[in-house]
Amino acid sequence: MFTGIITDVGRVRAVERQGDTRFTVETVFAMETVPIGASIANNGVCLTVVEKGPGWFAVQASAETLSKTTLGGWSEGTRINLERALKVGDELGGHIVSGHVDGVATVVEVRADGESKRFTFEAPAALAKYIAPKGSVALDGVSLTVNEVDGARFGVNIIPHTQDATTFGALKAGDRVNLEIDMLARYVARLAGQE
Repeated sequence: MFTGIITDVGRVRAVERQGDTRFTVETVFAMETVPIGASIANNGVCLTVVEKGPGWFAVQASAETLSKTTLGGWSEGTRINLERALKVGDELGGHIVSGHVDGVATVVEVRADGESKRFTFEAPAALAKYIAPKGSVALDGVSLTVNEVDGARFGVNIIPHTQDATTFGALKAGDRVNLEIDMLARYVARLAGQE
């Protein structure tokens, strides 16, 4: 489990495509404190550390993961949002995020809104019903509050700190992001017989 509070923006150092795809990621995490087998959210995708060294770790992604997320488009140099898994007693500053991406959303528009940036995204139609004004979503692993919803489109504000501390500062119209809907919304819909 994660919170959606990004603690490092890493960089893909290498991509090896053979069987499963292996990504080597540069990070500022103290890797001596991260065991092999630990989970790290990479742009919101929970992946298992399979090898590590000072300032880097490696993960593997299956064809299924590549087909359901933006990972298939990663290349050497891609910047990614990173978050280590929660420990008992950690502050839950965002919302409960599983790291199980539901789909890919597309940036429709980015515009200035004071010092913030106002983003409009389009979600896959099947996921739109789970996104509500003032509800939570995780986009590329970042916990965000939804401002408004119009069909499959929804808006969020990104404050300057979040622009600097995540990959959102460089996002532009047409870019794709990993979308995880709020876990509670999914269960409420299931209980209400909508899923």
